[in-house]
Amino acid sequence: MPTKRLIAIAIFCLTLIMLVSLVLSPKPKSVADINFAEAQTQNLVKNLPKYSQAQIAQRRQSIYFLSELNNFAPVEGCELQAPKNPTYAAKLTKTPITLERFRRPLPILPTELLSDRPQNTYNPREVIALAANSNYGDRYLKDLKGKPANLKPIIVLHETVAPTNSVIGYFQAFQPYEEDQVSYHTLITIDGSIIYFVPPDKRAFGAGNSVFVSASGREAVKTNPNYASSVNNFAYHIALETPSGGIHDGLSHNGYTNLQYQSLAWLVAKTDVPFNRITTHRAVDRSASRIDPRSFNRNQFKKILDTYPRTSEISIRCPDTSQNLDKISDLILGIDLLKNSN
Repeated sequence: MPTKRLIAIAIFCLTLIMLVSLVLSPKPKSVADINFAEAQTQNLVKNLPKYSQAQIAQRRQSIYFLSELNNFAPVEGCELQAPKNPTYAAKLTKTPITLERFRRPLPILPTELLSDRPQNTYNPREVIALAANSNYGDRYLKDLKGKPANLKPIIVLHETVAPTNSVIGYFQAFQPYEEDQVSYHTLITIDGSIIYFVPPDKRAFGAGNSVFVSASGREAVKTNPNYASSVNNFAYHIALETPSGGIHDGLSHNGYTNLQYQSLAWLVAKTDVPFNRITTHRAVDRSASRIDPRSFNRNQFKKILDTYPRTSEISIRCPDTSQNLDKISDLILGIDLLKNSN
């Protein structure tokens, strides 16, 4: 009898401990975005000056990056199908990368000079700081199972929750482990400067476990057997630098500068992505932990966007070769057979 009583007491105590641990265990934390080089960021934040919008307009941020990375350019274009054994570094050429790889200016047509067309003449500073080739990959015409993956492009908006130079340092550092590999296509600084990291024909690693819900349904593509499907294969990721008063995990901050909204509208207008396919990291994230971009004024952005003509200078998706996929497959197969016969 005493033994049974001791066993019952032990079971009760063990159950009680488990219940207490569940109650006291830390809850998932909502964060704006990835903590880039957190220790370094915290040190930089203490010394960040605070400027008014007028001062920002007169003062350009100092942007530091490894210019030698710009002496190489990733192989242009998309791959046919996502491989079952993915490689962890994008293929590079020895050709220096240029602005035309990120956006290709179109000739101005006479109709675009008519008075009834938008006439915004704003031009931001543009900087190329190519990301390390471990931190982005190819876009694919087919997913891992061979199904078409060339979906209509979307734009995903983020914020950095770190100073620009910390983000640049992280993106330009070669990350050998998949879980550390991350990038945006583009970043817009506090003063409206546009920094290009990843060419639009390549897949930036901006949103992991994610899905875009459109009028047609849920859109996501699985390109890596080790990770959940995501929007990365058809997304163009743009981040806004977080203001100095917002580098925390709070739900809001004092908002972005007018120069950031101007540059964002200028950039988005060059993609010709419809407004209903411009979304946020918070909206596409399936982990329910991302909340960026915080304090984003969608109405202000839309109002400025409407002052720009829409073009297709930035081509996000793979070329529309859906009708020729079988021909491409046959060509690749023929080349492989020819190699084997020799």
